[in-house]
Amino acid sequence: MISIEDVPAFFRAAEIFLEGTIAAALVVVWLLVVALHMARGYMLTTLAKFTLRLGADLWWLLYLALRDGLVIVGFVLSSQFFLLDVVTMVALPLTGSLAASALFAVLVLKLVTRGDADERHFVWQTYLLALGATLYIVPFILAVEGGLPAPLDGLAAFMVTSRNTAWAIPITFVSMAIVGALGAAAVVYNLREAGSPRRPADA
Repeated sequence: MISIEDVPAFFRAAEIFLEGTIAAALVVVWLLVVALHMARGYMLTTLAKFTLRLGADLWWLLYLALRDGLVIVGFVLSSQFFLLDVVTMVALPLTGSLAASALFAVLVLKLVTRGDADERHFVWQTYLLALGATLYIVPFILAVEGGLPAPLDGLAAFMVTSRNTAWAIPITFVSMAIVGALGAAAVVYNLREAGSPRRPADA
C-alpha cells in the first residue's frame, strides 16, 4: 500500500513512465510520417486507377489527412522535448528537440507553399523529415534503448539527455529559438495573406 510520503515519488515515477512511453511511441510516429511522405508516388499512381471522381477525391483526402495529421501529432508529442525539467529528468534522445524543430519546419513549409504542387518545397520537406527521423531514431535506438558496447558506452551516455545535461539544455534552447523564429514567420505570413486583397482568380 502506498503511504502519504510515497505519493510524490509515485507521481514522479508515473511521469517518467509516461514521458518514456511517449518517447518510444515517437519512433513509430516518425517511421509512419516518413513512410507516408515517401508513399506519395504510389498514392498518385493508385489515384489514376479510380473510375469514379468521388472515390479518387476521398482517397487523396484521406491520404493527405493521415500524412499531415501524423506530422502534427508528432510535433505535439515532441513538445515534451522543450520542457527543461523533463529533458534533465528522463532519458531522452539528445537531439530530440532538433527533430521536433524539423517537424515544425515541415508544417510551416506546408503552410507557406502550394503543398504537393510545389515540387521544390516538397523535396525540402523530404530532406527535413529524413534529417528529423535520423536525429531522433538513431540516438533513441543506440543510446536510450539499446546502448552501445563497452568501448562506445561513453558515446551512448553522451546521446541521452538525462546523462548529458551540459549539452541537452543548450540544444533545447536552440530548438526553442528555431521553433520560435519559424512560428513568428508563419504568423507574419498569415497576417500578410489575410490583409492582402484577393485577386479575381482566387475569388
